[in-house]
Amino acid sequence: MKKIFFWIYHNTLLGKLMIYTFHYSKDNLWPDKWVVRYNYKKRRKKSLNLKNPKTLNEKINWLKLNDRRPIHTQCADKYEVRNYIKEKIGEEYLVPLHFETQNPSDIKPENIPDFPSIIKANHDSSGGIFVYDKKKINYQEIQNLFSLRLKNNYYKSKKEWQYKNIVPRIIIEKLLITKDGKIPLDYKVHCFNGKAHMIQVDIGRGSNEHYRNWYYTDWTRCPFKWTSVSKNKQTNPAKFDVPPPNKLQKMCELSNKLANPFDYSRIDWYDVDDKLYFGEITFHHDSGCRPIEPEEWDYKLGDMVKLNEN
Repeated sequence: MKKIFFWIYHNTLLGKLMIYTFHYSKDNLWPDKWVVRYNYKKRRKKSLNLKNPKTLNEKINWLKLNDRRPIHTQCADKYEVRNYIKEKIGEEYLVPLHFETQNPSDIKPENIPDFPSIIKANHDSSGGIFVYDKKKINYQEIQNLFSLRLKNNYYKSKKEWQYKNIVPRIIIEKLLITKDGKIPLDYKVHCFNGKAHMIQVDIGRGSNEHYRNWYYTDWTRCPFKWTSVSKNKQTNPAKFDVPPPNKLQKMCELSNKLANPFDYSRIDWYDVDDKLYFGEITFHHDSGCRPIEPEEWDYKLGDMVKLNEN
Protein backbone atom coordinates (compact mmCIF):
# COMPACT_ATOMS: atom_id res chain seq x y z
CA MET A 1 0.00 0.00 0.00
CA LYS A 2 2.81 2.40 0.87
CA LYS A 3 4.49 1.84 -2.52
CA ILE A 4 1.21 2.47 -4.32
CA PHE A 5 0.67 5.72 -2.41
CA PHE A 6 4.15 6.99 -3.24
CA TRP A 7 3.71 6.06 -6.91
CA ILE A 8 0.47 8.06 -7.08
CA TYR A 9 2.09 10.89 -5.13
CA HIS A 10 5.00 11.24 -7.54
CA ASN A 11 3.63 10.12 -10.92
CA THR A 12 0.02 11.24 -11.35
CA LEU A 13 -1.96 14.47 -11.68
CA LEU A 14 -3.71 13.59 -8.42
CA GLY A 15 -0.30 13.25 -6.79
CA LYS A 16 0.82 16.64 -8.09
CA LEU A 17 -2.41 18.19 -6.80
CA MET A 18 -1.80 16.60 -3.39
CA ILE A 19 1.75 18.00 -3.31
CA TYR A 20 0.61 21.49 -4.32
CA THR A 21 -2.28 21.49 -1.82
CA PHE A 22 -0.05 20.33 1.03
CA HIS A 23 2.70 22.88 0.40
CA TYR A 24 0.25 25.73 -0.21
CA SER A 25 -1.53 24.91 3.01
CA LYS A 26 1.73 24.61 4.98
CA ASP A 27 3.21 27.83 3.62
CA ASN A 28 0.07 29.97 3.72
CA LEU A 29 -2.44 28.54 6.20
CA TRP A 30 -0.59 26.73 8.98
CA PRO A 31 0.39 28.70 12.10
CA ASP A 32 4.10 29.52 12.16
CA LYS A 33 4.70 27.25 15.15
CA TRP A 34 3.26 24.26 13.29
CA VAL A 35 5.56 24.85 10.33
CA VAL A 36 8.63 25.26 12.52
CA ARG A 37 7.81 22.04 14.38
CA TYR A 38 7.09 20.17 11.13
CA ASN A 39 10.33 21.29 9.45
CA TYR A 40 12.41 20.31 12.47
CA LYS A 41 10.73 16.90 12.80
CA LYS A 42 11.15 16.24 9.08
CA ARG A 43 14.86 17.07 9.05
CA ARG A 44 15.92 15.87 12.51
CA LYS A 45 13.54 12.90 12.93
CA LYS A 46 12.64 14.02 16.45
CA SER A 47 10.33 16.49 18.13
CA LEU A 48 11.28 20.10 18.81
CA ASN A 49 11.23 21.36 22.41
CA LEU A 50 9.96 24.94 22.29
CA LYS A 51 8.60 25.14 25.84
CA ASN A 52 12.01 24.71 27.45
CA PRO A 53 14.63 24.77 24.67
CA LYS A 54 18.00 23.37 25.70
CA THR A 55 20.10 22.83 22.58
CA LEU A 56 21.49 25.52 20.31
CA ASN A 57 19.25 24.30 17.47
CA GLU A 58 16.17 24.41 19.72
CA LYS A 59 17.01 27.93 20.83
CA ILE A 60 17.49 29.07 17.23
CA ASN A 61 14.00 27.77 16.46
CA TRP A 62 12.61 29.42 19.59
CA LEU A 63 14.10 32.72 18.45
CA LYS A 64 12.38 32.34 15.05
CA LEU A 65 9.04 32.51 16.79
CA ASN A 66 9.72 34.79 19.74
CA ASP A 67 12.25 37.44 18.75
CA ARG A 68 10.73 39.42 15.88
CA ARG A 69 11.94 43.00 15.88
CA PRO A 70 12.25 45.48 12.99
CA ILE A 71 16.04 45.40 13.38
CA HIS A 72 15.96 41.76 12.25
CA THR A 73 14.28 42.76 8.99
CA GLN A 74 16.81 45.53 8.39
CA CYS A 75 19.79 43.27 9.07
CA ALA A 76 18.49 40.37 6.94
CA ASP A 77 17.97 42.74 3.99
CA LYS A 78 21.25 42.74 2.05
CA TYR A 79 20.54 46.30 0.87
CA GLU A 80 19.17 47.94 4.03
CA VAL A 81 21.81 46.28 6.25
CA ARG A 82 24.32 48.62 4.65
CA ASN A 83 22.90 51.47 6.76
CA TYR A 84 23.28 49.35 9.90
CA ILE A 85 26.92 48.68 9.04
CA LYS A 86 27.63 52.37 8.37
CA GLU A 87 26.13 53.31 11.73
CA LYS A 88 27.78 50.59 13.80
CA ILE A 89 31.28 50.19 12.35
CA GLY A 90 31.66 52.43 9.30
CA GLU A 91 31.11 52.13 5.56
CA GLU A 92 34.74 51.18 4.84
CA TYR A 93 33.72 47.58 5.56
CA LEU A 94 31.00 47.51 2.89
CA VAL A 95 31.48 45.81 -0.46
CA PRO A 96 31.23 48.59 -3.11
CA LEU A 97 27.66 48.80 -4.46
CA HIS A 98 27.37 49.60 -8.17
CA PHE A 99 23.64 49.44 -8.86
CA GLU A 100 20.29 48.53 -7.30
CA THR A 101 16.81 48.15 -8.75
CA GLN A 102 13.43 46.52 -8.17
CA ASN A 103 12.98 45.89 -11.90
CA PRO A 104 14.67 42.81 -13.46
CA SER A 105 14.55 44.54 -16.87
CA ASP A 106 17.21 46.91 -15.56
CA ILE A 107 19.74 44.08 -15.70
CA LYS A 108 21.32 45.23 -18.96
CA PRO A 109 24.83 46.12 -20.17
CA GLU A 110 24.74 49.82 -19.25
CA ASN A 111 23.99 48.95 -15.61
CA ILE A 112 26.72 46.33 -15.26
CA PRO A 113 30.23 47.57 -14.40
CA ASP A 114 33.25 46.86 -16.58
CA PHE A 115 35.00 45.21 -13.63
CA PRO A 116 34.00 41.76 -12.17
CA SER A 117 30.74 41.96 -10.26
CA ILE A 118 28.05 39.87 -8.60
CA ILE A 119 24.30 40.14 -9.18
CA LYS A 120 22.12 39.02 -6.29
CA ALA A 121 18.79 39.53 -4.57
CA ASN A 122 18.56 41.26 -1.20
CA HIS A 123 15.77 39.13 0.30
CA ASP A 124 16.77 35.47 0.03
CA SER A 125 19.77 33.16 0.38
CA SER A 126 20.02 31.76 -3.14
CA GLY A 127 23.46 33.15 -3.86
CA GLY A 128 24.47 35.38 -6.75
CA ILE A 129 25.63 35.37 -10.35
CA PHE A 130 29.30 36.11 -10.95
CA VAL A 131 29.95 38.39 -13.92
CA TYR A 132 33.56 38.49 -15.13
CA ASP A 133 32.75 39.84 -18.59
CA LYS A 134 29.42 41.59 -19.14
CA LYS A 135 29.61 40.87 -22.89
CA LYS A 136 29.43 37.13 -22.24
CA ILE A 137 26.25 36.79 -20.17
CA ASN A 138 22.69 35.98 -21.22
CA TYR A 139 20.73 39.02 -20.05
CA GLN A 140 17.30 37.59 -20.86
CA GLU A 141 18.04 34.45 -18.87
CA ILE A 142 19.20 36.47 -15.87
CA GLN A 143 16.19 38.79 -16.08
CA ASN A 144 13.85 35.79 -16.12
CA LEU A 145 15.64 34.24 -13.15
CA PHE A 146 15.36 37.37 -11.03
CA SER A 147 11.75 37.93 -12.08
CA LEU A 148 10.98 34.63 -10.36
CA ARG A 149 13.23 35.27 -7.37
CA LEU A 150 11.71 38.66 -6.60
CA LYS A 151 8.25 37.07 -6.40
CA ASN A 152 9.37 34.60 -3.75
CA ASN A 153 8.81 35.44 -0.09
CA TYR A 154 11.57 33.54 1.68
CA TYR A 155 9.67 33.72 4.97
CA LYS A 156 6.90 31.37 3.91
CA SER A 157 8.58 27.97 3.87
CA LYS A 158 10.66 28.23 7.07
CA LYS A 159 8.86 31.02 8.94
CA GLU A 160 12.03 33.01 9.44
CA TRP A 161 10.11 36.21 10.11
CA GLN A 162 12.92 38.64 9.29
CA TYR A 163 12.44 37.95 5.57
CA LYS A 164 8.67 38.54 5.55
CA ASN A 165 8.61 42.31 5.06
CA ILE A 166 11.78 42.88 3.04
CA VAL A 167 11.12 44.86 -0.14
CA PRO A 168 12.68 42.62 -2.84
CA ARG A 169 15.31 44.18 -5.03
CA ILE A 170 18.36 43.35 -7.12
CA ILE A 171 21.79 44.60 -6.14
CA ILE A 172 24.99 44.58 -8.15
CA GLU A 173 28.21 44.73 -6.16
CA LYS A 174 31.89 44.53 -6.93
CA LEU A 175 33.06 40.92 -6.97
CA LEU A 176 35.71 40.43 -4.32
CA ILE A 177 38.83 38.80 -5.75
CA THR A 178 42.25 38.35 -4.14
CA LYS A 179 45.50 39.52 -5.73
CA ASP A 180 46.07 36.01 -7.05
CA GLY A 181 42.67 36.00 -8.77
CA LYS A 182 40.78 33.78 -6.32
CA ILE A 183 37.44 34.18 -4.57
CA PRO A 184 38.36 34.86 -0.93
CA LEU A 185 37.47 32.57 1.95
CA ASP A 186 34.49 33.70 3.97
CA TYR A 187 34.54 33.57 7.74
CA LYS A 188 31.25 33.12 9.60
CA VAL A 189 31.46 34.34 13.17
CA HIS A 190 28.80 32.77 15.40
CA CYS A 191 27.95 35.12 18.28
CA PHE A 192 26.18 34.29 21.53
CA ASN A 193 24.52 37.21 23.31
CA GLY A 194 26.58 39.69 21.35
CA LYS A 195 29.97 38.02 21.76
CA ALA A 196 31.94 36.08 19.14
CA HIS A 197 32.28 32.44 20.21
CA MET A 198 33.24 30.29 17.20
CA ILE A 199 34.15 30.75 13.55
CA GLN A 200 33.04 28.63 10.61
CA VAL A 201 35.37 28.40 7.60
CA ASP A 202 34.14 26.78 4.39
CA ILE A 203 36.84 25.40 2.06
CA GLY A 204 36.17 24.38 -1.54
CA ARG A 205 32.61 25.71 -1.58
CA GLY A 206 30.70 24.53 -4.65
CA SER A 207 33.14 21.67 -5.33
CA ASN A 208 33.11 17.97 -4.51
CA GLU A 209 35.71 18.67 -1.83
CA HIS A 210 33.70 21.09 0.32
CA TYR A 211 34.98 21.05 3.90
CA ARG A 212 33.87 23.07 6.90
CA ASN A 213 36.29 23.73 9.74
CA TRP A 214 35.30 25.15 13.12
CA TYR A 215 37.59 27.30 15.25
CA TYR A 216 37.33 29.19 18.52
CA THR A 217 38.29 32.86 18.46
CA ASP A 218 41.89 31.98 19.41
CA TRP A 219 41.94 29.70 16.32
CA THR A 220 42.07 26.42 18.18
CA ARG A 221 39.90 23.69 16.65
CA CYS A 222 36.41 23.14 18.04
CA PRO A 223 35.68 19.56 19.23
CA PHE A 224 32.43 19.33 17.23
CA LYS A 225 31.10 19.64 13.70
CA TRP A 226 27.95 21.35 12.41
CA THR A 227 27.61 20.24 8.81
CA SER A 228 25.40 21.16 5.88
CA VAL A 229 24.88 19.07 2.75
CA SER A 230 26.72 20.08 -0.43
CA LYS A 231 26.88 18.00 -3.62
CA ASN A 232 25.01 15.28 -1.67
CA LYS A 233 27.87 15.12 0.85
CA GLN A 234 28.20 16.46 4.36
CA THR A 235 30.56 19.40 4.80
CA ASN A 236 32.77 17.61 7.32
CA PRO A 237 35.85 19.26 8.80
CA ALA A 238 39.05 18.85 6.82
CA LYS A 239 41.99 16.94 8.26
CA PHE A 240 44.13 20.00 7.53
CA ASP A 241 43.93 23.47 9.02
CA VAL A 242 43.62 26.82 7.32
CA PRO A 243 45.69 29.68 8.73
CA PRO A 244 43.86 32.33 10.75
CA PRO A 245 43.07 35.57 8.93
CA ASN A 246 45.49 38.35 9.74
CA LYS A 247 42.56 40.48 10.84
CA LEU A 248 41.12 37.82 13.16
CA GLN A 249 41.05 39.98 16.29
CA LYS A 250 39.52 42.91 14.42
CA MET A 251 36.96 40.59 12.84
CA CYS A 252 35.85 39.40 16.26
CA GLU A 253 35.74 42.94 17.69
CA LEU A 254 33.58 44.17 14.83
CA SER A 255 31.35 41.10 15.07
CA ASN A 256 30.74 41.86 18.75
CA LYS A 257 29.53 45.37 17.85
CA LEU A 258 27.21 44.13 15.12
CA ALA A 259 25.86 41.21 17.18
CA ASN A 260 25.24 43.25 20.31
CA PRO A 261 21.41 43.46 20.02
CA PHE A 262 20.92 39.74 19.39
CA ASP A 263 20.81 36.56 21.50
CA TYR A 264 22.25 34.55 18.61
CA SER A 265 23.58 35.75 15.26
CA ARG A 266 26.11 34.85 12.61
CA ILE A 267 28.23 37.65 11.17
CA ASP A 268 29.92 36.85 7.84
CA TRP A 269 33.18 38.38 6.64
CA TYR A 270 35.60 38.30 3.73
CA ASP A 271 39.31 38.91 4.28
CA VAL A 272 40.67 40.15 0.95
CA ASP A 273 44.43 40.67 1.06
CA ASP A 274 44.21 41.85 4.68
CA LYS A 275 41.19 44.11 4.11
CA LEU A 276 37.95 43.13 5.84
CA TYR A 277 34.60 43.27 4.06
CA PHE A 278 31.25 42.59 5.70
CA GLY A 279 29.21 39.79 4.08
CA GLU A 280 25.83 39.42 5.79
CA ILE A 281 24.05 38.78 9.08
CA THR A 282 22.19 35.51 9.56
CA PHE A 283 19.90 34.77 12.52
CA HIS A 284 18.98 31.11 12.02
CA HIS A 285 21.98 29.16 10.78
CA ASP A 286 20.72 26.27 8.60
CA SER A 287 17.28 27.12 10.01
CA GLY A 288 18.29 25.41 13.27
CA CYS A 289 17.70 22.00 11.67
CA ARG A 290 21.16 20.48 11.21
CA PRO A 291 22.73 18.26 13.90
CA ILE A 292 25.72 19.38 15.93
CA GLU A 293 27.89 16.33 16.53
CA PRO A 294 28.64 14.91 19.03
CA GLU A 295 25.11 15.73 20.22
CA GLU A 296 26.34 16.74 23.67
CA TRP A 297 27.76 19.87 22.03
CA ASP A 298 24.33 20.94 20.82
CA TYR A 299 23.44 21.09 24.53
CA LYS A 300 26.74 22.68 25.61
CA LEU A 301 26.49 25.41 22.99
CA GLY A 302 22.80 25.88 23.71
CA ASP A 303 23.57 26.41 27.38
CA MET A 304 25.81 29.35 26.43
CA VAL A 305 22.95 31.22 24.70
CA LYS A 306 20.82 33.06 27.23
CA LEU A 307 17.43 33.86 25.75
CA ASN A 308 15.78 37.23 26.31
CA GLU A 309 19.02 38.96 27.30
CA ASN A 310 18.61 41.53 24.52
